[in-house]
Amino acid sequence: MEITLIRHTSVDVPPGVCYGQTDVPLKDSFEQEAAITLSRLKASLPEEENFDHAFTSPLTRCVRLADYCGYPNAERDKRLIEINFGAWEMKPFDRNDDPRLQEWYADYLNVAATGGESFAMQYERVSRFLDELKQKPYRRVAIFAHGGVLICAQIYAGLITAEEAFSSLTPYGGLIQITL
Repeated sequence: MEITLIRHTSVDVPPGVCYGQTDVPLKDSFEQEAAITLSRLKASLPEEENFDHAFTSPLTRCVRLADYCGYPNAERDKRLIEINFGAWEMKPFDRNDDPRLQEWYADYLNVAATGGESFAMQYERVSRFLDELKQKPYRRVAIFAHGGVLICAQIYAGLITAEEAFSSLTPYGGLIQITL
């Protein structure tokens, strides 16, 4: 199964603010960014082919891009949502005085944000989705999701290791392809 994962476009959140599962707005440049993403998405498909099925995170920033790209009925799946940063949501990292933040910086793979989840928990969630997806009869699938979900999918497919996770962040509006 060929899977194309598409990261949402730029969010209208100040740099350094932790936004994870918060349903944040997109930048005013959405139309321009989405047009570029759509062009890349079309170019990624063999001629005369389309996706058998499309999935999306239920957060607006992904649903809106799926709609723009021609998938208004993309199946929403909560397992495709970004990591839950709990009490850190919408707080600037540099003004977060939670002592667990330093623990998280030291071991982001296993340490959960206060009231949230760890990267390992997000990976488990995304892996369950992909395990289930492998059982479906689809040949070609599109998934509109978040940077953390795209990282998890790349680890799942053996393209990167967990230690390489955050040096492998797909840019806003970017695409990655994996084979399951």
